[in-house]
Amino acid sequence: MRMLIGALGVALLAGCVSPAMNEARNQEPTRVLSSDKETAKVAECIKYTWQDEGAFGVDASAYIDNDKSGRLTVYTRGAESFVDLRPQGTGTALSYYAKQPNDSAALRRLAMVATCL
Repeated sequence: MRMLIGALGVALLAGCVSPAMNEARNQEPTRVLSSDKETAKVAECIKYTWQDEGAFGVDASAYIDNDKSGRLTVYTRGAESFVDLRPQGTGTALSYYAKQPNDSAALRRLAMVATCL
């Protein structure tokens, strides 16, 4: 029962941030990156680093969404920052988006993404 409620909460959260992410995707990404690593591994690494309470305090949230096209998205609560990851050859293409790209938290999240490449 607890797992069901948690899963429902995440599903609702994902639905709430989707319009914000779609709006951001209509603009240029804050940064475009690439990795030689497998897409799922890069996504898990980003999620793990974004959950570091030492770096992000009590709002150290990160979630992964997998859409039907094969894109993975790692995002924060409210989609303040998110990364779209797509398989590219044997590696991964990444597009990083931030509502406030010069905000210290957004810059730390971008730095964390770079450690996963």
